[in-house]
Amino acid sequence: MIRVTDRTSDPATTTPELLTALAEKAPSGVAFVYGGERWTYGQWLDASKRVASALADMGVGRGSVVGILMTNRPEWLVGLMAANWLGASIAAFNTWAGDWDLDYMLRQSGTEALISLDQFRGRSYIDTLRGLIPEIHNGDPGQWSSQQFPALRELIVVGSTAIRGGRRWEDCIVSPPLEAEAIPLPTDVALVLYTSGSTARPKGVSLVHQDLIANGDAIAERMGIISQDRIWVAVPLFWSYGSANALMVALTHQATLILQEAFSAVEALGLIDAERATVGYFLPHLTRAMYEAPSFDCSLVKSLRTGLTIGLPHDVHRLYSDFGIEGICNVYGATETYGNCCVTPFQAPIERRMASQGPPLEGMTLKILDLESGQELPPGETGEITVSGRITPGYHNDPELSSTSIHDGYYRSGDIGRVDDEGWLTYHGRATEMIKTGGINVAPAEVEEFLALHPDVVQVAVVGIPDDEKGEIVAAGIVARGSLNETDIRDFCEGRIARFKLPQRIVFLDELPATDTGKLSRKALLEQMIKGH
Repeated sequence: MIRVTDRTSDPATTTPELLTALAEKAPSGVAFVYGGERWTYGQWLDASKRVASALADMGVGRGSVVGILMTNRPEWLVGLMAANWLGASIAAFNTWAGDWDLDYMLRQSGTEALISLDQFRGRSYIDTLRGLIPEIHNGDPGQWSSQQFPALRELIVVGSTAIRGGRRWEDCIVSPPLEAEAIPLPTDVALVLYTSGSTARPKGVSLVHQDLIANGDAIAERMGIISQDRIWVAVPLFWSYGSANALMVALTHQATLILQEAFSAVEALGLIDAERATVGYFLPHLTRAMYEAPSFDCSLVKSLRTGLTIGLPHDVHRLYSDFGIEGICNVYGATETYGNCCVTPFQAPIERRMASQGPPLEGMTLKILDLESGQELPPGETGEITVSGRITPGYHNDPELSSTSIHDGYYRSGDIGRVDDEGWLTYHGRATEMIKTGGINVAPAEVEEFLALHPDVVQVAVVGIPDDEKGEIVAAGIVARGSLNETDIRDFCEGRIARFKLPQRIVFLDELPATDTGKLSRKALLEQMIKGH
């Protein structure tokens, strides 16, 4: 049964102010769950002030950058609030990043103090850091400097691994609590999240306190969140979906986060069932892995009543029908728009939620621009999605990139979509993914949505491959069940979609190629489609 919301009325405009208000209002309220641990808002605040005290002794202050290399653990959340308390920002690093990526992010961010997990599931982060920062062997904590990373002067290690130049997290968290008032201003940067883009290297997206809070509150309202909710989060906190979205949704509505350190389908099902989670953060590959797990049973997820997902209509419908999540919401956004700028209302008809990503959140504005002229298009026309309102103030330490991505207060997303007469957005894909065949633009998402209607199509992705006559032709990679063949697909398409959208090449695959983050790798798919297998 979908219930109405009961949002908090705290007028907090910074993350430490919001946590303080929650700790004063409900000090014994459970803020987050991790493993067998239950952290109250009061404990979270106390731990954060203690670590803030330790960071202050290391010279961290307003404008500093504290890096964090960590899975979904309590230390991530404590470290964020500790740094923010001092007016510093957290630069969140992807735990899947290789040495080359981490080298770049440490230098580009200007990280002064790094909080790092020592190891996880066979990967030693400390070994990586030993190779990148050999100076940490040569001096005691605070007594070394790095030639490669001149801003870096402190390393804090979470875990049992000892390193000469690193401090122990356990020592930091027992420091006397900081007595000073929280320092940040509402417009100060709280988070720097590194995300891949059209540039060669990751870009650091700056997100400020007041907009993180306001956007989290707006998303929570669309989802129907209440203070009794328990929010399952396996998506990484170093993604905006985790930190700018799920975390801020929970904080603004005094809900409880259920942290899964790293996704495993079987573990996720057990955790949702054991903790009676009421809200879930999904992605298509997570949904599919859970549904196909041998232990899947709808009774394990029956406590879920609302949540978010990103995907095609059948992805949304699976969560609604097979998982029984009555209030599942479809979303659109980017890290630059604080995770999401469009969310379908949880009580909207499911057919509406399947077919659209919803209207913009309160305080957000969309414009659809013509791909060639740059002029604003009327409702119903397809073009580039641009967003104003709560958008990043710019990319960290990269004014040139900021100037090319933000114009007249609008973020140029590089995504293709259309807005209908009611203001609801339908996302079609990346501008760079648009197929131009015989001079006509074809959005891959539109063809994918249609092909996914075939009952024997399990997964589908569409790309454009070079063609001497038409420039590009539409090609479909399909994961199918049973004996589905090319003729079946062509018969299914005949007379039902425009001929210029018909796949000219169809290749059946065991699985769609994916990136390390589980997203579709269109580049790898394109290579497979060109080869024909």
